[in-house]
Amino acid sequence: MSGALVVQTSFLGDVILTTTLIAELAKRGPVDVLATPIGATALANNPDIRTVFPYDKRGTYGAALGLWNTIKELRTRRPYDAAYLAQGSFRSGLLAMLTGAKERIGFASSTGRVLYTRQVRYRPDHHHAERLWSLAMSDCADPPTRDQIRPRLYPSDDDRRSIDLLLRRSGSTDEPFVALAPGSAWGTKRWPYYVTLATRLAEDFRIAVIGSSADSEIAAQITDVLPAGCVINGVGTLSLLASAELIGRAQAIVTNDSAPQHLASAMGTPTVTIFGPTVPEFGFGPLAERKAIAGHESLSCRPCDRHGPQRCPLGHWRCMRELTPEYISSLLTEVLNPPVPV
Repeated sequence: MSGALVVQTSFLGDVILTTTLIAELAKRGPVDVLATPIGATALANNPDIRTVFPYDKRGTYGAALGLWNTIKELRTRRPYDAAYLAQGSFRSGLLAMLTGAKERIGFASSTGRVLYTRQVRYRPDHHHAERLWSLAMSDCADPPTRDQIRPRLYPSDDDRRSIDLLLRRSGSTDEPFVALAPGSAWGTKRWPYYVTLATRLAEDFRIAVIGSSADSEIAAQITDVLPAGCVINGVGTLSLLASAELIGRAQAIVTNDSAPQHLASAMGTPTVTIFGPTVPEFGFGPLAERKAIAGHESLSCRPCDRHGPQRCPLGHWRCMRELTPEYISSLLTEVLNPPVPV
């Protein structure tokens, strides 16, 4: 049985959302995935995947030998019944074609669509998790259930043990905490008031800070203003899936429009996502059952970019500066205390 190949070499959040497509395809047969090295770490332990092929675009895009070695490795599974182009570049389409895949399925809006055997309508009004899931479906398929477009992550026993240890070292394993994820690769997506918010929340919760080593400075600022033993600092020290495990144990998370909100969606953690230059209508909002979205709805200049520029094009950055800690705190209260159905 040859199975299916999923090609997803885009951002980490896209990889997490692609688990909806992978889960659907796994109902039909074996699934292999081509992903970036960091994407491959997010897909570890996933029972829906036969093999993950890490593909370093920085090392192979400019090197014909490296690209060919990747293709040869994929061809050991040939011929795939179908390749699903979750990332739609021309190079990804070419790579899928060279594996010998019988079908190549991707979005009609993709730059690599000329290489596809079937083009699927890209629905800008749908969440991206649903768009990706639709690659595996016919045009007349029923709308998906919540479970069908729920992303999935699978922390290991080692990940869980590392979080147990982190919580013990931080002072307690059973006190409730709220996670904060202040980072983003895009400068204008970083809400500037996490330190103030942490101070407000510390009256009722311990605070866990999530992020990469690039977020060490803001994590230190949060740690410096809070009482000893109030902070669980996971910045720059946890694996990706261990970070997901920590988020999964939080009462809720406050995050920018970045990968941690997708980690939270996969772990079912109540989520407050802060949108500045981007908007959830792009299809990348939180999917947790309990969620709230913060955004400056009255600004005519918003959204200004699909991802979020490093600097505000108009110089005022009002989309983030005018979202106050009081406002974000109120949304968090709503998420933590949903109304009781009558």
